[in-house]
Amino acid sequence: MRATFHLKTLTVAVAALSVASVASAAGLDRSGQDITAFLQDGTYAETVYTYIDADVSGKDSSGNKIDDIAEDYDFFRYGVKADINDTFSIGILYDEPFGAAADYLGDNDFVAQGDVNNSAKYLTQGKYTSFEDLNSDFSSARNNAVEEATKAQNFAQQAGQAQQRGDLAEAGRLAALAKDSEKKALASKATAEKLGAPLNAVKSELDSKGEGTNVEVRTESLTAILGAKFGTNKEFQIYGGPVAQQVQADVKLRGLAYGLANGYTAHITSDKDIGWLAGVAYSKPEIALKAALTYRSEIDHTLPIDEQYPVAGISQGGNIDITTPKSVNLDFQTGVNPTTLATAKVRWVPWGDFAIVPPLYNEVSKNATKDDKGLPLVSYDKDQWQVELGLAKRLSPVLAVSGSVGWDSGAGDPVTSLGPIEGYYSAGLGAKYNVTENWAVSAGGKYLWFGDAKGQIPTKDVVSKFEDNDGFALGVKLSYQAK
Repeated sequence: MRATFHLKTLTVAVAALSVASVASAAGLDRSGQDITAFLQDGTYAETVYTYIDADVSGKDSSGNKIDDIAEDYDFFRYGVKADINDTFSIGILYDEPFGAAADYLGDNDFVAQGDVNNSAKYLTQGKYTSFEDLNSDFSSARNNAVEEATKAQNFAQQAGQAQQRGDLAEAGRLAALAKDSEKKALASKATAEKLGAPLNAVKSELDSKGEGTNVEVRTESLTAILGAKFGTNKEFQIYGGPVAQQVQADVKLRGLAYGLANGYTAHITSDKDIGWLAGVAYSKPEIALKAALTYRSEIDHTLPIDEQYPVAGISQGGNIDITTPKSVNLDFQTGVNPTTLATAKVRWVPWGDFAIVPPLYNEVSKNATKDDKGLPLVSYDKDQWQVELGLAKRLSPVLAVSGSVGWDSGAGDPVTSLGPIEGYYSAGLGAKYNVTENWAVSAGGKYLWFGDAKGQIPTKDVVSKFEDNDGFALGVKLSYQAK
């Protein structure tokens, strides 16, 4: 018969794993939206700090080296939980679930080099080899359009005057000349508009010389949870509550890789909106078994956005609709023996449904797509699956160590050049030390092997390749528990 043991004997080992399980790579996923603080026994509180340092480098489609684009990234997580009685529990959780931080530097196609002649050649697919020629033809087409439009107006006036005099033949001749000039004006105007887009992009290349493509996305979530236990031994629990979430972002597209979008800038001002979570948990203390399934809803945001699009010569403010994705988390643990604990975490996020579609960017992109849908600034092709397995060992009443291995599927390949990673494999270590009966300090780290990925721009053109990259995440936690 299997020996039984109480969860209390494994308390040190339980917390040793939760710091090492902290970083995600698919889409904009960051914190993993962990709720295990709420599932702790008794009164519980924790503060967790996580630091992520990734090395993401590669080459652009021109063969230029792209140095590390991944900026160091850190965030906090807080949790407080208390039992009202043996049935009801309440908790408040804070985390930063989604985010991105990328910055391109150096001599590559994601940095504005200020080379107007090369830009003119690239943006016109070799038709023009110098900025002067492009600018000259644009000016000529624009002037011709004005000149022919003026001629058409004059001929039309003269035709009207001839008709009033009864000279129908002269009126017909002048009307034909007016129509011919009008056609020439429209043709020249179309040529000027066609040349104006790359011309504005070239000017933007010069104006933003030295600036690199950059993106920063930050989110914050505050979750209130109410749980109710039921069953013969209170082994089941249902829980749920509202989630308040805040999103903000800044994006700069620079360099020839973005073609006519070179110079585009967007600032999305932070705002708050509400979603919800719900879950069910089961526990069997005599074998240290706990299992929880948690669903988080989508959260619809309508946010103020300011956009600048040099190719269109437009700067405008407005609103953008962004829906942060729903998710499902499975957390499982069970005792292997009185001093050893096994854990498993599974997470699913449907990034394939996610997109960031700034209104001005989308409207201008319709010229390229030739439809009424246009392009999103950021989107993903696949959903994310993440799996992590862990084992923790209590070495003494106050010290435990843990290890974990993990896999993240990523969100497709090719993937946006603003985050060119296709998932990862990971290995982590953690430890917890009980400073007093109630207070403890935990620390953990995770090494990440990133999957190779091709970077693409919204037109789906592949413009870069990133290989053999890695990173690490470190976490420190201070926790309090009283049972």
